[in-house]
Amino acid sequence: MQRAGAATVPGSDRRLTFGGRHAVTIPAGAETYSDPVRLAVRAGQTLAVSLFVAAATGPTTWHALAVQTNYVSTSGNHAADTAPDAFTTQVTSWFWLDGIDVVAPPRDHAVVTLGDSITDGFGSTVDANTRWPDFLARRLRATPATRRVSVLDEGISGNRVLNDSPCCGVSALARLDRDVLAQDGVRWVVLLEGINDIGFSGLTGPETAPHTDVSADQIIAGYQRIIARVHAKGLKIYGATLTPFKGTAFPGYYTPEGELKRGAVNHWIRTSGAFDAVIDFDRAIRDPADPLRMLPRYDSGDHLHPNDAGYAAMADAVDLRLFRP
Repeated sequence: MQRAGAATVPGSDRRLTFGGRHAVTIPAGAETYSDPVRLAVRAGQTLAVSLFVAAATGPTTWHALAVQTNYVSTSGNHAADTAPDAFTTQVTSWFWLDGIDVVAPPRDHAVVTLGDSITDGFGSTVDANTRWPDFLARRLRATPATRRVSVLDEGISGNRVLNDSPCCGVSALARLDRDVLAQDGVRWVVLLEGINDIGFSGLTGPETAPHTDVSADQIIAGYQRIIARVHAKGLKIYGATLTPFKGTAFPGYYTPEGELKRGAVNHWIRTSGAFDAVIDFDRAIRDPADPLRMLPRYDSGDHLHPNDAGYAAMADAVDLRLFRP
């Protein structure tokens, strides 16, 4: 368990094994689970996981935008250290580790928030847990009827519904099974994706390729495929409207044509009845005086991503009755 910075609570360490072995080799593109360990954890508690590799690995799997400070040690195996002395380098990305499963009673359930950088928490305060899924998790825990509901944040910066990219991983369609349907205890999904499908068409550079010019109808068709697969698993899925992006600081990302697509997609989300419910994030954070822009007090400064107050407003716009058992 994390205490402060790179320090951990003495006595809380557990050595992980994999099929009884202390080391594991994971083939490219595969995943592995450790053996279970006995450790009582509280809701919202910060856990520390230390990993050691004996030699340079080359490119690794990583989550670029952790919005969380992580620590790289000096050379040597310091995975069991409880003191912070050896951990001299700070980064704000996660490497290798994808998640931690916690054994919970059968009456406990989870909601997956599937999204892009806005769900990933871009623009929120580092180490403050002020992404909109964080605020939603705290609201759920504070409400007696939903206090047994957990939130699994599956936001990836730059993610798109329809296309993969070198910088931002595979599409929402491609990762749906792994990141949503295979998660334990999931009962609900909140989908907030599509703004990058619109905006990436105006960008340049190999990292964000392909710069595919997709239509609103193509994004909607992607939604329909996701909805069908989620419903086939017996889960509910809630559609979140795409938030304002006029004036964004990323050259070429916003265009009048892109705004028309966002409007068409949001109209479909609100009126089609395809989702089990609608969460209107657009209405929650837009400027009433200029609805194509984000309200200034919610703007992180790039006119695309909210700040902490904006993420709190998004979470406050979610009707918690949607998550009652």
